[in-house]
Amino acid sequence: MEFSELIKKRQSCREYSAQPVEGEKIEQLIEAVRLAPSASNSQPWKLIFVDQPELREAVARATFSPAIRFNAFALQAPVIVVMTKERPKVITQIGGRLKNKEYPLIDIGVAAAHFCLQAAELGLGTCMIGWFQEQRIKDLLHIPAKTEIGLVITLGYSRAPLREKVRKQAQAMSGFNRYPL
Repeated sequence: MEFSELIKKRQSCREYSAQPVEGEKIEQLIEAVRLAPSASNSQPWKLIFVDQPELREAVARATFSPAIRFNAFALQAPVIVVMTKERPKVITQIGGRLKNKEYPLIDIGVAAAHFCLQAAELGLGTCMIGWFQEQRIKDLLHIPAKTEIGLVITLGYSRAPLREKVRKQAQAMSGFNRYPL
Protein backbone atom coordinates (compact mmCIF):
# COMPACT_ATOMS: atom_id res chain seq x y z
CA MET A 1 0.00 0.00 0.00
CA GLU A 2 1.28 3.48 -0.79
CA PHE A 3 1.97 5.81 2.11
CA SER A 4 -0.72 8.26 1.01
CA GLU A 5 -3.26 5.41 1.16
CA LEU A 6 -1.99 4.30 4.56
CA ILE A 7 -2.41 7.72 6.18
CA LYS A 8 -5.96 7.87 4.88
CA LYS A 9 -6.66 4.41 6.30
CA ARG A 10 -5.35 5.14 9.82
CA GLN A 11 -8.01 6.48 12.18
CA SER A 12 -8.73 6.46 15.91
CA CYS A 13 -10.57 3.20 16.55
CA ARG A 14 -13.20 3.07 19.27
CA GLU A 15 -14.84 -0.26 18.35
CA TYR A 16 -12.85 -3.48 18.57
CA SER A 17 -13.58 -7.13 17.89
CA ALA A 18 -12.50 -9.73 20.44
CA GLN A 19 -10.04 -11.28 17.95
CA PRO A 20 -6.59 -11.50 19.56
CA VAL A 21 -3.62 -9.72 17.99
CA GLU A 22 -1.05 -12.16 16.66
CA GLY A 23 2.42 -12.21 18.25
CA GLU A 24 4.17 -11.66 14.93
CA LYS A 25 2.16 -8.46 14.40
CA ILE A 26 3.14 -7.23 17.87
CA GLU A 27 6.78 -7.92 16.97
CA GLN A 28 6.37 -5.77 13.84
CA LEU A 29 4.89 -2.97 15.96
CA ILE A 30 7.83 -3.16 18.36
CA GLU A 31 10.22 -2.95 15.42
CA ALA A 32 8.39 0.09 13.99
CA VAL A 33 8.85 1.91 17.31
CA ARG A 34 12.42 0.69 17.71
CA LEU A 35 13.31 2.26 14.36
CA ALA A 36 11.59 5.60 15.06
CA PRO A 37 13.88 8.64 15.11
CA SER A 38 14.51 10.57 18.32
CA ALA A 39 16.57 13.52 19.51
CA SER A 40 20.22 12.42 19.83
CA ASN A 41 18.95 8.87 19.23
CA SER A 42 17.86 8.80 22.90
CA GLN A 43 14.90 6.50 22.18
CA PRO A 44 13.22 7.75 25.39
CA TRP A 45 10.41 5.21 25.52
CA LYS A 46 9.49 1.74 26.67
CA LEU A 47 6.42 -0.22 25.58
CA ILE A 48 4.31 -2.40 27.85
CA PHE A 49 1.83 -4.64 26.02
CA VAL A 50 -1.06 -5.57 28.29
CA ASP A 51 -3.08 -8.55 27.05
CA GLN A 52 -3.74 -10.58 30.20
CA PRO A 53 -7.56 -10.18 30.53
CA GLU A 54 -7.92 -9.07 34.16
CA LEU A 55 -4.92 -6.75 34.04
CA ARG A 56 -5.98 -5.35 30.65
CA GLU A 57 -9.44 -4.58 32.05
CA ALA A 58 -7.94 -2.84 35.09
CA VAL A 59 -5.69 -0.69 32.87
CA ALA A 60 -8.64 0.09 30.57
CA ARG A 61 -10.72 1.17 33.57
CA ALA A 62 -7.92 3.57 34.53
CA THR A 63 -8.60 5.51 31.30
CA PHE A 64 -12.09 6.63 32.35
CA SER A 65 -14.29 7.18 35.38
CA PRO A 66 -18.03 7.07 36.14
CA ALA A 67 -18.26 10.79 35.30
CA ILE A 68 -15.81 10.90 32.38
CA ARG A 69 -16.56 7.93 30.14
CA PHE A 70 -15.21 8.95 26.72
CA ASN A 71 -12.47 6.28 26.89
CA ALA A 72 -14.77 3.42 28.01
CA PHE A 73 -14.23 1.83 24.59
CA ALA A 74 -10.78 0.79 25.89
CA LEU A 75 -12.51 -2.16 27.59
CA GLN A 76 -13.08 -3.70 24.13
CA ALA A 77 -9.45 -3.59 22.99
CA PRO A 78 -7.70 -6.97 23.15
CA VAL A 79 -4.37 -5.22 23.82
CA ILE A 80 -3.54 -2.01 25.60
CA VAL A 81 -0.08 -0.55 25.09
CA VAL A 82 1.45 1.78 27.64
CA MET A 83 4.30 3.93 26.35
CA THR A 84 6.51 5.34 29.07
CA LYS A 85 8.65 8.44 28.80
CA GLU A 86 12.22 7.53 29.70
CA ARG A 87 15.13 9.77 30.56
CA PRO A 88 16.88 10.95 27.37
CA LYS A 89 20.61 11.25 26.82
CA VAL A 90 22.35 14.08 28.68
CA ILE A 91 22.92 16.06 25.47
CA THR A 92 19.16 15.96 24.80
CA GLN A 93 18.40 17.07 28.35
CA ILE A 94 20.81 20.01 28.06
CA GLY A 95 19.46 20.97 24.63
CA GLY A 96 15.90 20.75 25.93
CA ARG A 97 16.65 23.10 28.81
CA LEU A 98 18.49 25.57 26.57
CA LYS A 99 15.72 25.61 23.96
CA ASN A 100 12.79 25.14 26.37
CA LYS A 101 11.66 22.04 24.47
CA GLU A 102 10.41 18.72 25.82
CA TYR A 103 12.19 16.54 23.26
CA PRO A 104 11.12 13.21 24.81
CA LEU A 105 7.45 14.14 24.31
CA ILE A 106 8.14 14.98 20.68
CA ASP A 107 10.01 11.67 20.32
CA ILE A 108 7.14 9.71 21.88
CA GLY A 109 4.75 11.36 19.43
CA VAL A 110 6.90 10.30 16.49
CA ALA A 111 7.25 6.75 17.87
CA ALA A 112 3.49 6.54 18.49
CA ALA A 113 2.84 7.65 14.90
CA HIS A 114 5.16 4.87 13.67
CA PHE A 115 3.26 2.42 15.88
CA CYS A 116 -0.19 3.48 14.67
CA LEU A 117 0.75 3.61 11.00
CA GLN A 118 2.38 0.17 11.20
CA ALA A 119 -0.75 -1.13 12.92
CA ALA A 120 -2.96 0.27 10.16
CA GLU A 121 -0.74 -1.35 7.53
CA LEU A 122 -1.18 -4.67 9.38
CA GLY A 123 -4.98 -4.28 9.40
CA LEU A 124 -5.15 -3.29 13.07
CA GLY A 125 -6.93 -0.37 14.72
CA THR A 126 -5.45 1.94 17.35
CA CYS A 127 -6.42 4.91 19.45
CA MET A 128 -3.96 7.09 21.34
CA ILE A 129 -5.25 8.00 24.79
CA GLY A 130 -3.81 10.89 26.77
CA TRP A 131 -6.47 10.97 29.52
CA PHE A 132 -5.74 8.32 32.17
CA GLN A 133 -5.10 7.79 35.85
CA GLU A 134 -1.33 7.68 35.69
CA GLN A 135 -0.65 6.51 39.24
CA ARG A 136 -3.21 3.69 38.97
CA ILE A 137 -1.61 2.38 35.77
CA LYS A 138 1.88 2.75 37.23
CA ASP A 139 0.81 0.69 40.24
CA LEU A 140 -0.82 -1.99 38.08
CA LEU A 141 2.20 -2.37 35.78
CA HIS A 142 4.97 -1.84 38.36
CA ILE A 143 6.29 1.25 36.58
CA PRO A 144 8.95 3.04 38.66
CA ALA A 145 7.77 6.10 40.57
CA LYS A 146 10.00 8.54 38.64
CA THR A 147 8.97 7.20 35.23
CA GLU A 148 6.12 9.02 33.50
CA ILE A 149 3.57 7.50 31.17
CA GLY A 150 3.53 9.31 27.84
CA LEU A 151 0.57 7.63 26.15
CA VAL A 152 -1.80 4.71 26.34
CA ILE A 153 -2.71 3.13 22.98
CA THR A 154 -5.56 0.69 22.42
CA LEU A 155 -4.85 -2.01 19.84
CA GLY A 156 -6.92 -4.62 18.06
CA TYR A 157 -9.03 -5.45 15.05
CA SER A 158 -11.44 -2.63 14.29
CA ARG A 159 -15.17 -3.16 13.90
CA ALA A 160 -15.65 0.48 12.89
CA PRO A 161 -16.09 1.50 9.25
CA LEU A 162 -13.53 3.82 7.71
CA ARG A 163 -14.68 7.41 8.27
CA GLU A 164 -14.07 10.38 6.03
CA LYS A 165 -11.36 12.54 7.56
CA VAL A 166 -12.47 16.05 8.48
CA ARG A 167 -9.45 18.30 8.42
CA LYS A 168 -8.54 21.94 7.87
CA GLN A 169 -7.93 23.04 4.31
CA ALA A 170 -4.25 22.88 3.32
CA GLN A 171 -3.96 26.67 2.96
CA ALA A 172 -5.30 27.14 6.51
CA MET A 173 -2.48 25.09 8.02
CA SER A 174 0.49 25.60 5.71
CA GLY A 175 2.32 28.47 4.08
CA PHE A 176 5.38 29.22 2.00
CA ASN A 177 7.94 31.69 3.26
CA ARG A 178 5.62 33.09 5.94
CA TYR A 179 3.17 32.13 8.64
CA PRO A 180 -0.14 30.95 7.13
CA LEU A 181 -2.88 33.58 7.32
